[in-house]
Amino acid sequence: MIAIVDDDESFRRATTNFVRSLGYGTAAFDSAEAFLESDHIHDTDCLITDVQMPGMTGIELQDRLIAQGHRLPVIFITAFPEMRARAQALAAGAVGFLAKPFNDQRLIACLNEALAARSA
Repeated sequence: MIAIVDDDESFRRATTNFVRSLGYGTAAFDSAEAFLESDHIHDTDCLITDVQMPGMTGIELQDRLIAQGHRLPVIFITAFPEMRARAQALAAGAVGFLAKPFNDQRLIACLNEALAARSA
């Protein structure tokens, strides 16, 4: 199951549809808080999240998951690729950090890497 967290409804819907077209189950959330409050934390194999969102950011979400003992592969997607955020995300174990717009093949490669690491 791939969880998608993004406050932009059209991007969230498009990403969900794309990931489903690859044959994966998905769950979509409009905020980091909504994901944390859901039961999907326990059945998520990979998390795709925006970096900048109102409330909790994607980086803060990753930190919170790690602090709670959830070691999920995370793929960050952002319209504002900042080197500091990228470095922080990757240092904490992110599988990818993609700048919008990105090539679908890059997302597929990140998903493959995340799921291979998860099953290892």
